[in-house]
This record gives sequence, C-alpha cells and structure tokens, in this order.
Amino acid sequence: MFLTVAVVSLVTSATFAQTKAAKIDALVKQYVTNRQFNGSVLVAEKGQVIFRKGYGMANMEWNIPNAPDTKFRLGSITKQFTAMLIMQLVEQNKLKLTGKITDYLPDYPKATGDIITIHQLLTHTSGIPNYTNVPKFFETLARNYYTPSDFVKTFSALPLDFTPGSRFNYSNSGYFLLGAIIEKVTGKSYAQVLQENILIPLQLRDTGYDLFSPILPKRASGYEKEKGSYVNAPYLDMSIPYAAGSLYSTVEDLYRWDQALYTNTLLSAEAKATLFTPFLGSYEAGFGYAYGWIVGKTKVGERKDSLLLIEHGGGINGFNTLISRLPQDKQLVVLLNNTGRAPLDAMRQNILRILYDQPVQAPKKPVTDLLRQSISTESIAGAQQKFAAWKADKAYSVNEDELNSLGYELLRDGKTKESITVFTFNVDAFPNSYNVYDSRGEAYMTAGNKAAAIQDYKKSVELNPRNMNGYDKLKALGETAEAPKQAVVQVDTATLASYVGNYQLAPSFSIEITRKGDKLFGQATGQPAFELFAESKTKFFLKVVDAQVTFVSNDKGEVEQLILHQNGQNLPGKRVR
Repeated sequence: MFLTVAVVSLVTSATFAQTKAAKIDALVKQYVTNRQFNGSVLVAEKGQVIFRKGYGMANMEWNIPNAPDTKFRLGSITKQFTAMLIMQLVEQNKLKLTGKITDYLPDYPKATGDIITIHQLLTHTSGIPNYTNVPKFFETLARNYYTPSDFVKTFSALPLDFTPGSRFNYSNSGYFLLGAIIEKVTGKSYAQVLQENILIPLQLRDTGYDLFSPILPKRASGYEKEKGSYVNAPYLDMSIPYAAGSLYSTVEDLYRWDQALYTNTLLSAEAKATLFTPFLGSYEAGFGYAYGWIVGKTKVGERKDSLLLIEHGGGINGFNTLISRLPQDKQLVVLLNNTGRAPLDAMRQNILRILYDQPVQAPKKPVTDLLRQSISTESIAGAQQKFAAWKADKAYSVNEDELNSLGYELLRDGKTKESITVFTFNVDAFPNSYNVYDSRGEAYMTAGNKAAAIQDYKKSVELNPRNMNGYDKLKALGETAEAPKQAVVQVDTATLASYVGNYQLAPSFSIEITRKGDKLFGQATGQPAFELFAESKTKFFLKVVDAQVTFVSNDKGEVEQLILHQNGQNLPGKRVR
C-alpha cells in the first residue's frame, strides 16, 4: 500500500510540474510576442528544475537561437560573486570588513581611502561616486582598455557624494575597488581568483570573465531596441565593468550557483548569514542591500503572507538579467535577456504566481515602442493624440519605468522638447509617483526652464520627503530646501544608560549602543557611530537614513533586545553585553 501511494504521489508531483512548466512557457511566449523578452529562462521549484528554455535569437545575423546553455553577459549579477570572494578572504583572515581601502591599496588617496571600509564598499554606502554616472562615460572611457589600477585613478580623486556610512547610493566604483583589493591581497588576477575559489569548486564550466578576444562557444550577442527593430549594442571594453559587472554565465550554471548557496561548500554558515543580511541604506521600498544581493519581502498574488526574496539584476550594453531566490521553498527564477531593457521583475513575479498557484497577470503590449516611433515620425501633437488612445485601450500597458527610460533616451539625444512631452505623459499617468516629477524637473533644467523645474522638484519631495536628489536639485536652483525634521522627545539619562550595550542581529553584524551625556549613539558593524533621536521613550530614529530602533525589556524591566526597523523589515538583535 505504501509503495502504491508513493508512486501515485510521484506521478502527481510530476504532473503538477509539467502543468506549471506549460504555463510558464505560455507566459514567456506572450512577452516574446510583445518584443519584451529575448533570452533564456530557468525555473526551479523546491530545488528541482521544472523549466528551462531559450527564446528568440542569440545571434540575429546568423539566426542562431537562444538555449539553456547560451552564455549571456550578467552585468551586476557579477557583484554577488565578488562579494563571495571578499567573504572568503575575510574567513581566511586576509581581509577585515572594517579594514580601510588604504589598508590594501596604499596608493589610493588617503583623504577618503583612510575612512572608507570594505563593508561600505560592499553595501554601496561609501559615498564614492558611481563611475558610470560620469558625463559621457559610455562615449569615452567605456570603449577603452584599462588595467584595474589605472581605471581606479579615473574616479579615486572625485569628491565623495556623502559621508561614508551615512547613506546608500548604488555605485559600481565600490565593487570595482573590491576587485582591485582582491588582486592586491591574493597576488592573482580577479579572473584567476574567481576560477580557483568559485568556478572550479562548483564546476561552473559555462561561467567566466567575459573578454572580447577569446572565442567563446555559444556566446550571445547583445542588442538594443531602436525604432521598432534591433541594432547591435554599443561596444564596451570588459575591463571597465570588471568586478562590478564583467562575468558571463548560463541559466543552468546559475542554477548550480543557487544550489551551492544552500551548502557550506564556499563559505561557512555564519559568514553566509552576514552575506545575506541587508544593512543600513535602502535599495527601494521594502528591500535592503546586503553583500552583492538585494534582500526583502515580496507578496505573491493573493497570498496573505510575504516571502523572503534574495535577488540581483544586471544591466549592461545589450543585456538585462535577473536571478531571484526564495530560500524558504528553494524556488529559483533566472531570466537572461540579450535585447537590452526587459520587464524582468514583472516576469519574475508572474512566474512566482504560477509556482504558488496564483492567477497570472497577462502581459499587455507596451506603448513605449509605438510612442518612440510616433515621436520620431510625427509632430508632438500627433504623438499626444495617439498616446491618449493607447492609454485608453486595455490591450496596451503604460509602464512608468519604460516611459521614464524613453524620456531620458530622448534627453540624451538632445531632443529636450520631446523628452518633456514623454515625461509629461508619465506625470499624467502616474501623478502620485515622486520620480515622474523628479525626471521631468531634470528635463526642464536642461531646457533652461528654471521655474518649471523648481515646481516639479518641489512636488517630488512633497510626495517623497526622502527624495534627497530633489532637495539637492532645489538647492542647486537657488531654493531653500531641507528634508522635514521629525519631532524629538526628551528621554532621561537613566533610561538612556539602560540601553547601552551590544546587540547582535546576525553572526557577524551587531549594533553597539553608547551614550554621551544626554545623547544616544548607535554604531553598526563596519560603520561610523550615528546619533539616535528619541520619538518615544523606547523608540529612536536616525536622521542619516530612514531607519528606527526599538528597545525591548523583559518582565523585570531589563533591556534584553533591540529591533532595527528598516526597508519594511523588523530585525531583532539580542543583547549580548
């Protein structure tokens, strides 16, 4: 009887997997039909691959199709491999997370290198400007070969965007420096250390450092959409993304990588806990940045619970990528696309809906391509009429991010008037989004319309008081603009003294609470100490980032726990001293 039940159970499980695979295939085909996806997909359920398939062309000139073993440039998915190498060196006592840049790169400018830590580089809280944001970067620096040490000099002397540890700002520069530090500490190239410490132990034979000259079998070409068709993506020398974005891989190798992260093959359990802990600095609402991973909670369909999501995407000339892990159920979604920007977040969410038996939201045809073509061939007035019709038609989708990208595309091309038109479409479609006003404000600044720019930036900070870019731009425009101040209450020194101690939130992450007179300070691992301001007797907030801490006492009135509230999460830390 047991054998019969077991066989039936296996057959039923296989049938469900086949049904889900068919649904995933049908879903992805809709994105392909809409010209929203061209690449390879792999989906694992409870650790087992239930779907893998390629769509569209790896090479459009030779009509070579994508497949599960097609090699794609990963872009910023590279960062999780770099973070793993750093943590391995930490475990080998060759690096310290609290170590400074100049401890390992003595030629780095001391004014900043003496105060920025490895931890801050890993979490994008260093304040070092993102080199890809340098004006005309892609037209100049990006096309030339640099050694790591020479390229570091192109950004190392730039002034910091903010005090290290005080804010989050995504910066490829930090991960480039981590690659240079890996080379300095090991005496080997980044690519060699990657091979020896990760790729060979995990037998990831289809993953590596993507160089232009070697013949790489089954390497996909990168393309960009242009006026309803495709063009070859602009050339990028792969010495430039380096440890921040120069790897290639396949969906199948990324599955092997995912599975290895459930073991201690590469790193101890304690070090992995640190690797996946989101630290101070918000990536976006509900999500925080860990070491090379974005971590937070996600809702799937109509389920009432939220699931832990650990993921990272990548975007590099001609490629858009995403690896999403739900460790609670060992679910995995890998999406690798070789036609530029793609709605990978929406695809991932729909695939998760299928895995969790939730209704799928059918993808609609995007208006962006149609609008781009209309603007290039017709008057602005004609484009406005057509956009109004598409917006009213339920068969089409108006996507805030895609319209925003089109607006910036036009702005970069010098079509300022057209970009303002597209940004205005976005404002009309998404009037409660702070970012649409922020973007249009930038276009108005470019056009020299100071009054309109000020009005839009004021609206952006009204909708999002944490939009620091809006405050910075308003100041640049001559306006007096300060982020709103939260009310502070007074707490007696005896109570403040009772909070002093060390609270451990993860094996390698703690917060040290100290007191100076009537002021309380918190210092997280690898970061400076920041003042905590009381909003009640037990709850305090930080002014440098959007975060709060609550102190919890037991029945005897003894403070035994601290809870860090940030990025939609509540992270408890036990008092250890």
